[in-house]
Amino acid sequence: MKLLTAAQMQELDRRTIEEVGLPGVVLMENAGRGVVEALCGRFSSIWPGPVVVVAGKGNNGGDGYVVARDLLRRGWTVRTVVLADRAAVKGDAALHLGALLKSGGEVFFAADTETLMAILGQGESPGLVVDALFGTGLSSKVDGHHAEAIAWINRTGAKVVAVDIPSGIDAGSGRILGRAVCADLTVTFALAKVGHAVYPGAGCAGDLVVLDIGIPRCLSENVGDDHLLVEAAEAVLLCPRRPAAGHKGTFGHLLVIAGETGKSGAAVMSAEAGLRSGAGLVTVACPEPVHSVLEVKLTEAMTVPLPAIDGALSLQALDQVRTLWVGKSAVAAGPGLGRSAETVALVRRLVAECPLPLLLDADALNAVSEGADVLLDRAPGTTVLTPHPGEMARLAGIDIQAVEEDRVGVARNFASRYRVVLVLKGARTVIALPDGRIRINGSGNPGLASGGMGDVLTGLIGGLLAQGLSPADAAVLGTFLHGRAADRLSRTQGDAGLLATDLVRELPATRRELTLKGAQHAES
Repeated sequence: MKLLTAAQMQELDRRTIEEVGLPGVVLMENAGRGVVEALCGRFSSIWPGPVVVVAGKGNNGGDGYVVARDLLRRGWTVRTVVLADRAAVKGDAALHLGALLKSGGEVFFAADTETLMAILGQGESPGLVVDALFGTGLSSKVDGHHAEAIAWINRTGAKVVAVDIPSGIDAGSGRILGRAVCADLTVTFALAKVGHAVYPGAGCAGDLVVLDIGIPRCLSENVGDDHLLVEAAEAVLLCPRRPAAGHKGTFGHLLVIAGETGKSGAAVMSAEAGLRSGAGLVTVACPEPVHSVLEVKLTEAMTVPLPAIDGALSLQALDQVRTLWVGKSAVAAGPGLGRSAETVALVRRLVAECPLPLLLDADALNAVSEGADVLLDRAPGTTVLTPHPGEMARLAGIDIQAVEEDRVGVARNFASRYRVVLVLKGARTVIALPDGRIRINGSGNPGLASGGMGDVLTGLIGGLLAQGLSPADAAVLGTFLHGRAADRLSRTQGDAGLLATDLVRELPATRRELTLKGAQHAES
C-alpha cells in the first residue's frame, strides 16, 4: 500500500484544485462529512455526546468545523474550541467556520493557555473528542497552549477521533513532535501517510480509516512508490518461482558463518531458516570447538569447522572462508559470532572481499560499526544489514532514543550513505533501500519479541538471496514472511511464548498460503 508524506499530500491537493478544478472548500466539506460517517459508524453508542471538537486555525481546523456542523445537524451536542483568535482563521477554513457559526454552532476561541483551560473546564466531560488541530502539515515541536490541549485530550478518558493524523505526529516519519494525541480512530484522506505506519506514530493512530474525498484516481495512482506499507499483495509479487524441473542446485546454496562457544543455537536457527526459506543447500561455517555440536543438531545442513581462538573464529580462517564462498550463491554472517578482535578482523575482511550477495547481522554488524566505511568497498546494493535499534545506534554513532524517534530517517540516511539495504528491526520493521526508497513491513506481532527471532530472519533473508532474489526483494519478502509466520502462530498460540524454532517450522506453510492467495487473486 502506498504511503504519502505531507509534501506529496499537499501536491495531490494542489493538482486536484488547480488541474481538476475541484475547489478546496469542497474537498474540506467531503473530508469533514466523511469523518462524521466513520465516527457515527464506530461510536454510535455515545450519541448524543457531548462532543468537543478541538480545532486549529488551518485546513485541519477547517475539516473540524465541517465535522462540528455535520454532527450538530445529526443531533449531537457539540462544542468547538478553536486554538486561535477568530481573525486568525483564513481561507477555506474561515468559510466553514462561518457556516458553523451561522448553523448555531457553539464555538469558543482560545489564543493562550489561560483562556483555553478556562474554556475546557466548562460544561460536561465529553464522551467523544475530535482532534482537528494540526493535520499532516506539522513540522515543528508542539508547545504552548497547543501542547496543553493535547494533554487535555489524552486525559479526558473520552474516545478520540483524529482528523487526518493525530496532532503532534510527523506525517513523514512517525516521530512525536514533543507531544501527540493518542487516538482511538484516525480518519485520513486519499492515501495513508508514513506517520500512520511507523512507530511511534502508528501507536497513536488507533484504528485507521482511509477516506476518498474526491481526489481523482489518476492523480493518486501516479504518486511514486517512495514509501510502501508491505502487505500480502506486495509480498506475493516477490516470491521466487519454483520450476517443476528444478533441483537443489536450482534453488541456490547459502553459506552461513555463525556461532561461537555457547551460541551454537544461533547458527542452527539461521541454517534451518535458510533451508525453510526454500534454498536448495545450506552450509554452516563455524568455530572448530562448536562444530561437533552443530553436527548433532543439524541434519539437513552441511557444516565446516574453522580455526578458532578461545571458542571464537580466528583471522586464520580467512583463506578457508575464501575457498568456501566459491560456488555458493549468497553469504549470511554474524549470528552468535562473538566480538573478539580476531573475529572482528575476519568479518571486516569478509565484507571487503566477498563477491557474493552478503547479509550481516548481530556480531557482524558490531564489527562493521568499528568503521562503517568498509561497506563502501562493496558494490552498491549487494549488502543487507539487519540491525535491531541498539545495533543501529552503534552503526550510526547515535543513541538508541534517536534511532527510535526517527526510524525512517535514520535507516534511510545510513542506507543511502553506505549503499546498502538496511532492515531496521522492531515493530513495523523499516527496510531502507540504497536509492532512498522505504518499505515498511505490515506483518508481525509481539510474539516476535523472543530470543533467536533475529537469527531466523538472517537465515530466511539469506536463503532468499541464495534463490536469486535481489538484496532489496529478499529483505522485503523475508521480513514479511517472518512476521506473517508469527501472525499465523498467534491465531492458535497467542503472542506470548512463541519460540524461534516454532517460527522456523511455520515458514513453508506461510509461503504456501501467500502464494495461493496470490494465485487466487490473479484468477479472479
